[in-house]
Amino acid sequence: MLRARLQARDDNDLDVIRKGESLTFGEWADFFLEKYSKPPFRKPGTHNANLRCVQHLKKAFANRRLIDVGPDEIELYLCERLRHRVRVRTSEGYRELGLIKATTVHQEFRVLRRMLNKAVKKSRLPSNPCRMVEFPVPVEGSFRPHYVTWSEQQLIENNATPVLRNAIRIITETGLQVKKELLPMKKSQIDLLNAVLWIPASKTRNGVAEIPLTKLALEALRNQIAMSGNGEFLFPSGLNRNGYLSSLRTAWRKALKRAGIPYFRFYDLRSTYATRLSDGGVADEWVIQMLRQGSSEVFKRYSQMKLGMKREALDKINRRANEGVLTQRGSGERGFDTVLTQ
Repeated sequence: MLRARLQARDDNDLDVIRKGESLTFGEWADFFLEKYSKPPFRKPGTHNANLRCVQHLKKAFANRRLIDVGPDEIELYLCERLRHRVRVRTSEGYRELGLIKATTVHQEFRVLRRMLNKAVKKSRLPSNPCRMVEFPVPVEGSFRPHYVTWSEQQLIENNATPVLRNAIRIITETGLQVKKELLPMKKSQIDLLNAVLWIPASKTRNGVAEIPLTKLALEALRNQIAMSGNGEFLFPSGLNRNGYLSSLRTAWRKALKRAGIPYFRFYDLRSTYATRLSDGGVADEWVIQMLRQGSSEVFKRYSQMKLGMKREALDKINRRANEGVLTQRGSGERGFDTVLTQ
């Protein structure tokens, strides 16, 4: 502990350490649930999930001081949780089933990371120990953005409903958030004459902005306005008390199934927008601004997609090279046949 205090003094974090010394993990967890988890800050489903995760986290860390929860303690907790079995309550008591899924434990890890990030922002911790923790096992279905090629997008659009087709075009041309910005959009936010879209409320403060519109985006918006009737919303719905569509998930799944494309998230269209900008030569700093994000960390999510695009380009080169080999062999000429075979 003395070494940590001396290091904190050198890093000008001694005041942060002192604040964290008098705060237990359980106290901070309760504060986090009260101030940052309940509606309207988060949806009820998200709050309930946070409650379940915090319940397990408090069993391990509740009485520890917040500053004493380090990377080693977190790794031990994760390994121990992965050995636990699911317990089901029955009329005869509790019954144990199979091992807890890695995705369940990973959700607890994500909630813990979010809690400690808030502690850092509130000067209760000098840094988040979760940054130095690697999840012990691979997690199926974890975040991995899918890049939508132009041919793939066209195939999906051909198998989509008109409303979904317009939504796909708008997102891939503007990078809008689906639930926060696109679906609740009002027609008054659209300026077709000046080719500008106004976002008055978003997930973050940086999201509030004017968005320039491309020709494809303008065409899709005009089509959707013509289909939406006389109401104020661009995507109206009589089944939702808010007056607009709450989700496009069902239509999206059906379109992918008809197109014969494996499922990927509708949100990946926004990731595709960012990747296309980067691939087109737009600087990363400008891509972050066009995504309306406050941190450059978000751009790291799309590096996997850019890597996939590079591999796709290499595959095309290899196919063309192989075609060249076959042509050379068929004509009886040697040329660069030997090099490509190597």
